[in-house]
Amino acid sequence: MSGYVIAQIKDIKDKEIYKQYVSKVTPIVEKFGGKFLVRGGEFQTVEGNWEHTRNILIQFPSYEKALEWYNSDELKPVKQMRLDNSTSNSIIIKGV
Repeated sequence: MSGYVIAQIKDIKDKEIYKQYVSKVTPIVEKFGGKFLVRGGEFQTVEGNWEHTRNILIQFPSYEKALEWYNSDELKPVKQMRLDNSTSNSIIIKGV
């Protein structure tokens, strides 16, 4: 059963740092078997308030693999780049 990371990002303070984050996070996602299904992209809010300007959906082979990726030593310094440079919401969820 696949695991998914759903993330929303807004208020990017420094676009150059965020570009560095994107280039560094991609190979780490791939190392854990992850694949980006949505990475930014055009969207329309059809219900409620959607304040985040960037949306990400990553598929992993399993829920456990997604958690392993998120808690990995490889990701920690890269993740900190994003946390220090933006406001975000993220969840890891089991697929059906």
